[in-house]
Amino acid sequence: MRVLLVANTLPPVDVSGVGEQVLQLATGLRQAGHEVEVLGRGPGQARGPKVLFPLSAVLPFVRRLRRFRPHVVQVHESDGAFVALTTAVLAAALDPKPCLVALLQVSYRREIKAVRPLRAEGRVLGRPSWTEWRFRWFRAPWHVALGCLTAEIADRVLAPSRRTAEELECDYGASGVAVLPNATGGHDHPRPSVAAAADEEAGYLLFVGRLRIRKGVEVLLDAVRLLRERGCGPRLLVVGDGEHRARLERAARELGVDSAVRFLGRCDAAEVRRRLAGAAALVVPSLYEGMPLVVLEAMEAGIPVVASAVSGIPEVVLDGETGWLVPAENPGALSAALEEVMTDLAAARRRGEAGRRRLESHYRPATVTRQWIELLSNCDQGAREGGRRSGDG
Repeated sequence: MRVLLVANTLPPVDVSGVGEQVLQLATGLRQAGHEVEVLGRGPGQARGPKVLFPLSAVLPFVRRLRRFRPHVVQVHESDGAFVALTTAVLAAALDPKPCLVALLQVSYRREIKAVRPLRAEGRVLGRPSWTEWRFRWFRAPWHVALGCLTAEIADRVLAPSRRTAEELECDYGASGVAVLPNATGGHDHPRPSVAAAADEEAGYLLFVGRLRIRKGVEVLLDAVRLLRERGCGPRLLVVGDGEHRARLERAARELGVDSAVRFLGRCDAAEVRRRLAGAAALVVPSLYEGMPLVVLEAMEAGIPVVASAVSGIPEVVLDGETGWLVPAENPGALSAALEEVMTDLAAARRRGEAGRRRLESHYRPATVTRQWIELLSNCDQGAREGGRRSGDG
């Protein structure tokens, strides 16, 4: 079977969970004997900035259709809407007629709602920046429109979790959305030792992600403040950059925890793995997510996860078994979970090891690829025949 995957953000040019998942699926499909090509941005592909990708991808995509003749075209996120539309328009003239699949990681209607002030116990912990408000009122509605168009056109709509699938059915009018979880481990990454992060003694708390209001980092900073007031002095490393960073650094100073918090900025995948190797726990205090890739990376490293019980996270992190789940926007509950981590590191590591075992059985590329093939088994006759003729020209 020939498969063409289309995505706006692909490593190493872009640090993107979506792009990483494209490469993971491509790896799994190739290992299963299928032909895979990936269309992104760059020389010989779509040109120009990310914001123009929905349009700039169309012409190189048409060239790929003519040359590669895929049995399956899969677009990722709403940026692939016009590629999906082009596939639908040209489908009758294509041989084979490709099955059109849309893998949507989030509902932008829910992401819009997550751009708001963070509150806990009557206090405002943080407010969105002007850039985030602009995203809410101008860019996000455009993504909603493109997402609805993509869901309407696609032969099959996929989501990384059951919760996200339900959101897409409600928000985008999609029907029969199937679940295809994210995966990790398809690339040959070296396994770092704890000593790899030599500038920081092991046993810190770690946050990894783009710094924006919906990630809930102010809640984490307030939880660190509560822990320090109780005599537990955790160190926190914040990996990532974004429009919200200056506000977070100011919040750390105002809360009096700036001496315990290091903002490391943007790090590449190898550096994230080094930081995970020395962490006591990964903390994901988000208001809204799809299925965060870094959660899987923590599980791969045998690191427990302390996370908000939102979106698809509870489908991956099992409370009391592979980590801790707490209500979003609740610094008290988050600090209590973190205190358990810091006061019994051996127990925390046992949960981390349970997470590693869960990853091996559920979230490896080979496992996810088998699920993908099964989900597409009745998508389109051309794809089915292509699967039986896997590798034909």
